[in-house]
Amino acid sequence: MAHKDEHLHEVISVFDLFKIGIGPSSSHSVGPMIAAQRFLSRHKRKGNLERIARMRVDLFGSLALTGHGHGTDRAVFLGLMGELPESVDTEAAAGRIEAVRQDRRLALLGEHEIDFDMAQDLVFHMEKTLDYHPNGMACVAFDGAGAEIENRTYFSVGGGFVIAEGEIGLEVPRNFSASDLPFTFTTAAELLELGEESGLSIAEMSWRNELTLRPEEEVSDGLARIWQAMTDCIEHGCTTEGVLPGGLNVRRRAPDLCRRRRWSAP
Repeated sequence: MAHKDEHLHEVISVFDLFKIGIGPSSSHSVGPMIAAQRFLSRHKRKGNLERIARMRVDLFGSLALTGHGHGTDRAVFLGLMGELPESVDTEAAAGRIEAVRQDRRLALLGEHEIDFDMAQDLVFHMEKTLDYHPNGMACVAFDGAGAEIENRTYFSVGGGFVIAEGEIGLEVPRNFSASDLPFTFTTAAELLELGEESGLSIAEMSWRNELTLRPEEEVSDGLARIWQAMTDCIEHGCTTEGVLPGGLNVRRRAPDLCRRRRWSAP
């Protein structure tokens, strides 16, 4: 999808809209994991990862107020370990986080081990919200002498998109623009009009747009991964009993609903 005036809206791919990631929230879990991993990857590229002797992550606004219930703390820990939302092993995640809690040691990006106290090194600022966006977090790295190496602020702006403080207002470079797409629209009415004019379905128009952005094999493989992740989530939800994570003690209802639906089926 893209606005007809490419200077007003950038192209949005199906892979921007459908992201594979750890739940329950793209803003509160996917974004913070990406931010934590991105911060350390910056230092690895600069050759500074080994200099880091201590890490602190500060959560502000909504990330602090609802962070425990939305798994923000777990997402941050996994991001510091080098995990990314689309590839993290969710089954092993809880055990890895518990090991950090017990040992008070964490391997940054899975490579460089430091002392890490979850209670001290992840700070929830319940009464402070940063100006740009309510989902703000700061990653702070210290050297062995306790001197600050870098303090970098990130904002999880929704949909798994993350903006660093220095990137606010900057356009993300793209190797394509709205004018490259065969079908551009801003409203549902425009989309329906395009369908009538072209004789194509919405899926067919979307497919042709995607093929403008990526090779056909990449689009097919990407869609297959998304579909597989969706079906795996459904299967996991329908077969896992107990209480949902997050501390609110919400009972899992999907298994019971699934059983009742199957029993009532003809």
